[in-house]
Amino acid sequence: MPAVIAALLLALGNPAGARAQPAPTSAWSVPNPDLLPDDAFGRTVRHGRDLIVKTSSLIGPDAPDPAQRFGGNGLDCQSCHLQAGTQKFGLPLAGIWGLFPLYIARENEVRTLEERINGCMERSMNGKALPVGSNEMKAMLTYIRFISGAEAVGKSIDGRGAPPLALPARSADPVRGQHIFVETCGACHGADGQGQRLDAAEAKEAGRRYRFPPVWGYDSFNDGAGMGRIITAAQFVHANMPFGTSFTEPALSEADAFDVAAYVDSQPRPHKAGLEADFPDRARKPVDAAYPPYVGTLTPEQHRLGPWTAQPVASVSANLNVAAARTAD
Repeated sequence: MPAVIAALLLALGNPAGARAQPAPTSAWSVPNPDLLPDDAFGRTVRHGRDLIVKTSSLIGPDAPDPAQRFGGNGLDCQSCHLQAGTQKFGLPLAGIWGLFPLYIARENEVRTLEERINGCMERSMNGKALPVGSNEMKAMLTYIRFISGAEAVGKSIDGRGAPPLALPARSADPVRGQHIFVETCGACHGADGQGQRLDAAEAKEAGRRYRFPPVWGYDSFNDGAGMGRIITAAQFVHANMPFGTSFTEPALSEADAFDVAAYVDSQPRPHKAGLEADFPDRARKPVDAAYPPYVGTLTPEQHRLGPWTAQPVASVSANLNVAAARTAD
C-alpha cells in the first residue's frame, strides 16, 4: 500500500516535528436521515442515529430498563465519533460500511461490523456487548449503512479516521500536557477532566449525561480503548480539539497534541480485564499500547510516552496506518 509506505518513510526519515501530511481531501457529503420518510426504514435510521448521540440514556447506565444498560459509562458514541459519526476526520462512521468484514489486528482475525461495534461497547463505553440480533444493533447498522452513501465496497473513503502525525523524536511530556489541558481543554472537559455533567432536567431533555464528556475517571473510556493510546489520541486531538476545530486549521501544534494526550492517558480510568490477550500476533501490536506483554526493544515507559522510533517496522507502520484502519475504539 503506497500511502502506508510513504507515511512510514516520512516518520522514520523526516526531521523531528515534520508533519505526515494527509492526502489531498475531497468534498465531504453525508446523507441526511431527517430527509427520509416516516416509514420503517426512516425510523430505523433515525433510531440508529439516536443510539450514537444518546448512548448513555438509551443503552447506557441511564436507560430506564436495566436490561438495556449495555454501556457502562457516561459517554455517548459521538463522544469520539463526532457529530453522530458524520464529521470528516472526526473518526466518522460514515464510509465504513463497505469495509467490513475486516481484519482487526487486536483480535488477529477478520471481524464483522457488529463485532467491531461491540469492541467499542466493551472498551470505549466500558460496558458489555449488544446482542447481535437486537433492534439496537440493527438500528446502528442501518444508520451506518445509510450515512455511508454510495461508497465503493472495500475502499476507504477520504476523511476516514484522523490524519496521521509524524512520530516525535522526544518523549511525550504529560507535565507540559497538564498545562495545555488546563488552558485549552479545561473550559469544556473541566480542569479535573470530569466533563460538564448536565443536571437532571437537562439530561432528560438532551438524552445525554454530559454536555462535554469526561476524559478520565470512572465515567470515561477504559484502558483497553483505542483512545487510551497516545498516538491515536494525539491524532484525534490535533484534528478535532478543542471542539469545533477543523483538521485543516488545527488549534494545537503536533507537539501540544502529543503532550496533552500523554497527560490525559496518564490519568486514572477503568481497567479492562484480559488486555494481555490483545494482539495475539505480537508483531502487530501498536507501539503505544502501554500494557504488557511488550514488543520490541523499547522499555515500558517508552511504550507509554515514547520516543517510539526504535520499534520494529511492523509496529511503527501499524500506528501510522491507524487513521486508515481505525473505525471505532
